[in-house]
Amino acid sequence: MSVALRWVLIGSQALVSLTALAGGAVLVLSAVDASLESTWKPPSDYLVGTPFSSYLIPGLALILFLGGLQGVACIMQLRRSAAAPLVSALAGLVMFIWIFVQMMYIPFSVLQAVYFVIALVQVTAVVVDSDVLTRTGWTWAQRFRMPGPRRG
Repeated sequence: MSVALRWVLIGSQALVSLTALAGGAVLVLSAVDASLESTWKPPSDYLVGTPFSSYLIPGLALILFLGGLQGVACIMQLRRSAAAPLVSALAGLVMFIWIFVQMMYIPFSVLQAVYFVIALVQVTAVVVDSDVLTRTGWTWAQRFRMPGPRRG
């Protein structure tokens, strides 16, 4: 993997992991003990229409699925593990799913757009680095080549 793409992945994965762990902790703590509620906890109105009565399960899911997977992908990138690209792509895809599901239940937020772009960057970095497009014989130049004059 190129150095630049590797560090883009490491930086974005570390950022997402830390913020997901912190956000999940806020949700879990506010669900467990009402005296620990903070202004960071989303309004309880967002839970209407969901299968959840508190933010406990969403907070745990945020910690495990988003924060945990992004953290594992980051560590694997730092260790240059052979499976790091696969886990990085999976972490980006899980983040896409998280954002899409979140957007079904809560109003749009700039943070959703930011994390969507981060997921897009992560998945794109892995795809570009893996040479998937060129190994299959598909290149941008071939795909968008303008037809030249016909010779007859």
